[in-house]
Amino acid sequence: MAIAVVGTISVGFTINLIASVLMFGSLPHDGIMVVAMVAFFVPHYLHIRAALRGQAFRGFPVALLVQAVATYAPSLAFGGMWYFWIAPMVPILMGSVLLRLRFAVALPIVACAMAVHAWVFTTVPPGGSLSSGFYFAITVFVTGFVIYAVTRLVVVTRELERARADLAEAAVLKERLRISRDLHDGLGHSLSAIALKGDLARRLVERDPVVAAGELEELVRVARDAAQDVRQVARGFREMSLSQEVDRGVALLAASGVRCHVNLADVEVPKVVGETLAWGVREGITNVVRHSRATTCSITTSLRGRAVRLEVVNDGRIEGDGGPAPVSGRSGGSGLAGLRERAEQVGGSVVAERVGDSGFRLVMEIPVPDASSLGTAAGPGTSELSQPEVTG
Repeated sequence: MAIAVVGTISVGFTINLIASVLMFGSLPHDGIMVVAMVAFFVPHYLHIRAALRGQAFRGFPVALLVQAVATYAPSLAFGGMWYFWIAPMVPILMGSVLLRLRFAVALPIVACAMAVHAWVFTTVPPGGSLSSGFYFAITVFVTGFVIYAVTRLVVVTRELERARADLAEAAVLKERLRISRDLHDGLGHSLSAIALKGDLARRLVERDPVVAAGELEELVRVARDAAQDVRQVARGFREMSLSQEVDRGVALLAASGVRCHVNLADVEVPKVVGETLAWGVREGITNVVRHSRATTCSITTSLRGRAVRLEVVNDGRIEGDGGPAPVSGRSGGSGLAGLRERAEQVGGSVVAERVGDSGFRLVMEIPVPDASSLGTAAGPGTSELSQPEVTG
């Protein structure tokens, strides 16, 4: 379409010129016209082709200079018909000027061409007037920018198509990362609970069948929750509750023989903040159960200035996700990496580090947009959950 528009402009503007030269000019005029047309439209074609391909112009604009000479030089040989030559050629030349040069250089050239056209067609032709000068000046502006616009439209459309493809690919990759992260964070916790419940039931099946049956029922419930988690991950919808996640974590720690201390500040936080903190509790407890030999664990939330702080501390050094060395900054396994991504999405941070000789601490801080408006039901530092010390 761009080529058709440019071609139509080029043919439409010059057909009257060609007819006038053939009718009123001599044979030398015809020869000059043919040479000038070739010298003008070959560079014009090269400019349009390069612009349509999105190629950057470099070096001195030799082709544009040839095109400019072919625009103005033949008028010296046409005598009284000279203004008939520049009338159609200059507007087309301005299209090449806008495509080839920077706007800071091209716009003054277009303005000068408009002024020259306005003066020429107001004063030179018989019957020239201010209205005809204005008409030809506007023709220079409109024609040049139409050529420029339709050519650039092709380039911009092509760039938009590439950007759309890149965005689609990025969306697919983002969805894959989300599914991978949610499966790791969700199923890792549930599978750890299933393994613990199954092992406990196996050991109790002969010694205490009643308790073993209870553990098996709990194992079935956890398995159903895991299946529900998978369905929610597939749908992209997953609600997390901080208090519910703490309850689950305490039960899992109890089944693992880990005593748990819970102290949650009684504050109301936005839903997205609560869900992010719930993911922090899940990841911290999963690491305690799967990667440490802890005997005690504490889960604490508090309000620190304009941020809510979560701490999950245990007395057993984490061997897997954190590694033998202290874990902080950007290091850590995939679970901590996913947790950091969740925190960073809401402007928060995650630090995982060794405490003393064998302890380990996971700290998450999530900023709250208006911390001063957070309500406290029982004063700062009070517990939202009245959880007793649990011993497995």
